[in-house]
Amino acid sequence: MGDSHTWTAVPGAAERARSVLAAAWSCAVTAEGGREEFVVAHTVGEDGRVLLHVPEDSALLTAAICTPRGEPSAVLEFADVAPVPVRHRIRARLWLAGWFVPETEHLVFHPSRVVLRQPSGAVVVDLDEFAAAAPDPLAAAEARLLTHLADAHADAVQRLTRLVGPDSLHGAVRVQPLGVDRHGLTLRIERARTHGDVRLPFHAPADDVAQLTERMHVLLAQASAASCPRALQWQRTDGDG
Repeated sequence: MGDSHTWTAVPGAAERARSVLAAAWSCAVTAEGGREEFVVAHTVGEDGRVLLHVPEDSALLTAAICTPRGEPSAVLEFADVAPVPVRHRIRARLWLAGWFVPETEHLVFHPSRVVLRQPSGAVVVDLDEFAAAAPDPLAAAEARLLTHLADAHADAVQRLTRLVGPDSLHGAVRVQPLGVDRHGLTLRIERARTHGDVRLPFHAPADDVAQLTERMHVLLAQASAASCPRALQWQRTDGDG
């Protein structure tokens, strides 16, 4: 692949935030000094607005009716949890501050501030970029893809470590697939007391599962042909959970 081995594209903050939002199955809402947890109760509009279905007796519904529109009065929190069991499974957290507008069958949340926290740190996401961004095309299938890779193809995960720098593997006791997006695969390297994440970039973006399969085959072929662990450049970010 030549110079394509050095391509290390990663999702931008807005895309990553929208991916967390798209894949989350629960959210926590803090409003009027109270906190409520909602499971399988929200959907997401194309512009990133959250539509939340709440029980009729929810205090959140009363607070939404009594709060003036445009006045930030609630915070929604979403956790991005690794589908494969690893140490420190929270890969990212997403906070949306804003206000609710009651509609016929749900509350519509209008964000006024978006904050994404990853192991690399927290970043405030531009609202226009957040509204315009689309979630990663693999976000909805990621959990299924990663659990299948870990459960049925542990040998392939082991082979992929041949593409990892030896310094990253020093003291490793376990390697698991941590995440996958259109740009690449991330492995979690667990040691006795610490861990680190290594990213294996694809040679080109994968926009669907069929393309992802081809990208994975390329990585595995590179791993099989690797004569030394540094056959592919790698990118590491130490995790803090």
